[in-house]
Amino acid sequence: MKLQASLIAAACALALSACGGESPQPADPAVATPPPAPTTPADTTTPAGTAPADDAATPDVPVDAAPLDGTSTATGETGAVDAAGATPAAAGDAAVTGCSVAIEGNDMMKFNVSSITVPASCSEFTINLTHVGRLPEAAMGHNVVIAATSDMAGVAADGISAGASAGYVKAGDSRIIAATEMIGGGESTSVTFDVSKIKDGGPYEFFCSFPGHAALMKGSISVG
Repeated sequence: MKLQASLIAAACALALSACGGESPQPADPAVATPPPAPTTPADTTTPAGTAPADDAATPDVPVDAAPLDGTSTATGETGAVDAAGATPAAAGDAAVTGCSVAIEGNDMMKFNVSSITVPASCSEFTINLTHVGRLPEAAMGHNVVIAATSDMAGVAADGISAGASAGYVKAGDSRIIAATEMIGGGESTSVTFDVSKIKDGGPYEFFCSFPGHAALMKGSISVG
């Protein structure tokens, strides 16, 4: 009986030896390799209140520089222009040709010159007046009257009293050195006078005697 038990024990020992000896121990969970940490995706959310950057830079818009010479970049013209686009001429000395001069009056109650110098070599002098406006004589008539500066106000007042039929010039007024007829838009007239009448005394003025015009339409006339 004992022999049988010894054989069984020996057989078991041999079986265990054939199977690799002792049974393998289970892995200690405390030293197990931790799983890789999950990768956190990059935060692409724009923080509140932050404006996103433009994909493309805004191109610079060139600013038109004002030319230093006063030339308009739109028209290429210089100087101030009126509503019609014309450049107004500055009033000044009249351009005398020989012993005559051409002057203009317009619908704005203005002459285009403020002074006339008569050459001393002239014995007679002619003033040619053109009304470059469009208004008729009754509304915007123009003429040229020459008188001493001291007599101008009286001559103009007496002309208004004479009325439109007289061309606003008192007949036989000895204070008047010369006077044209009254004309309307698009018309022309002229007057020739003896230069000796304005050589002495003075100063002398030329003006328009239409009611209310003399305050603006006037200028000096002299011999030089």
